[in-house]
Amino acid sequence: MLLKWQKQPGAKLFLGSAIAFFLLTLTLVLHRYYSFYATFDQGIFNQVFWNGIHGRFFQSSLSSSLSTNVVHAGEIPEVYYHRLGQHFTPALLLWLPLYAIFPSPATLSVLQVTLVTAAGIVLYFLARLYLEPLLAAMISVSFYGAIAVISPTLTNFHDISQIPLFTFGILLAMEKRKWWLFWLLAVLLLAVREDSGIGLFGVGVYMVLSRRFPRAGLATCILSFSYMLALTNLIMPLFSEDISKRFMMERFGQYATGEDASTVEIIWGIVSNPVRLLLELITPFPGTFLYLLGQWLPLAFVPALSGAAWAIAGFPLLKLFLGQGESVLAITIRYAMSVVPGLFYGAILWWSVHPKVFKPKFQRFWIGCICLSLVITIAYNPNRTLYFLIPDSIQPWVHISAARQWQHVNQMRSLLAQIPPQASVSATTYIVPHLSSRREILRLPGLQLRNDAREVIQVEYIIADLWQLQQYQVAFSGDRQQLQDNTKLIDRLFNTGEYGIVGFQDGVILLHKGVTSIPEATSAWLAFRQQIAQIP
Repeated sequence: MLLKWQKQPGAKLFLGSAIAFFLLTLTLVLHRYYSFYATFDQGIFNQVFWNGIHGRFFQSSLSSSLSTNVVHAGEIPEVYYHRLGQHFTPALLLWLPLYAIFPSPATLSVLQVTLVTAAGIVLYFLARLYLEPLLAAMISVSFYGAIAVISPTLTNFHDISQIPLFTFGILLAMEKRKWWLFWLLAVLLLAVREDSGIGLFGVGVYMVLSRRFPRAGLATCILSFSYMLALTNLIMPLFSEDISKRFMMERFGQYATGEDASTVEIIWGIVSNPVRLLLELITPFPGTFLYLLGQWLPLAFVPALSGAAWAIAGFPLLKLFLGQGESVLAITIRYAMSVVPGLFYGAILWWSVHPKVFKPKFQRFWIGCICLSLVITIAYNPNRTLYFLIPDSIQPWVHISAARQWQHVNQMRSLLAQIPPQASVSATTYIVPHLSSRREILRLPGLQLRNDAREVIQVEYIIADLWQLQQYQVAFSGDRQQLQDNTKLIDRLFNTGEYGIVGFQDGVILLHKGVTSIPEATSAWLAFRQQIAQIP
């Protein structure tokens, strides 16, 4: 039976695209991690998982450093801080047994690629309910070639990578009338994070408006909406005030009247001013339009014509378009992935009504759209994953070859090996993931945290990769500022004798609290210090 299925037209195309996507993205994302290009968020999730297998569920000192108590009130980060006050993500417990077997930040990267690849497989079988094999295969190829799929897969691990798999599973269960599976996956989707119910609400709206399953659709809308309101207004505030004082204000503060706001207050602020609502939806117009084009491109713009796509994807799009900040219209980051399921399901339904459009001329156009999507993705160099191929800047020229980066990594590892597994440490962004399997860790310039004994301590070790900042500072002001700030901090800690320099390799410095500096390491640091002092 398997051989018969494989002989179907389009089956080889589907399987080939799935295998190619898995192998290529897995290779790139692992290379990104092991060559020290994974960043802070990879460290956060790894620490959450690491604490989880030790019975301290959803605790993270790294997340604590981003909390409103630290950012706004100036308090000390805590190792026992519960991240559920920032993002409510119980679905991560599903993958805890896998992490317990392979406890490494790299495991999360493998998990992410696997989740997204599996989503494309479920999508194919969803498409086969309506479409002939070749057309269904083209839908899957489009998924694996989408900017909003590839780019977020090649980044740090994130919870949104679960959304396409669960959503396609919900839609497949709906089509097959497997209601027990539908509701199980609906609960899992809600458990992904506090705002994943927005996509589920869109599914419910489609079920009602299409008149296919009005009662189940209404129940889906009520479940998702009431869950999100109860979660963000009653449950998450039990852990911290981050949802009202930080995240709501940073993303939707333009609709608030005070210094904090609940989701209810934000929703009222949106609906009570329809003129502002309309302006937020369409401005900035070029950015909004280009974002939609980027989402539609791998599907040859078909979702723009699909009512089902607008019904389901419209609500995640609404959340993005009503928000503020640069990330809302960035198709290469994780938030764009939440829009994908509705667009692809809408495309399936459109093609089920217009199969005659799938002629050779349109097929060539569609293939061209997928190729263009791939070219744009590569040109974007998502999350610097292709740093060894694509220069980060042309003028001035900034490019680090794979050979040079791996030479740098090999020298860095000798310093990392000197840090005991249980020691408290503060590290620069690209080093954080590799040291995050511990209880006490911060990102530089943070030095103090509150331990399990509720005592404020200063970290034992500091490790900073100044070489990488030195390479990028010529073109990026943020890296230049970090280089200057970290240099000043190291100078102060070294000159006061608070920390001793115990290692320096290829622009990476290791300091140990309360010890005497090693002369050779100190000399190497001072020579490097003279180089960066000449930077304007």
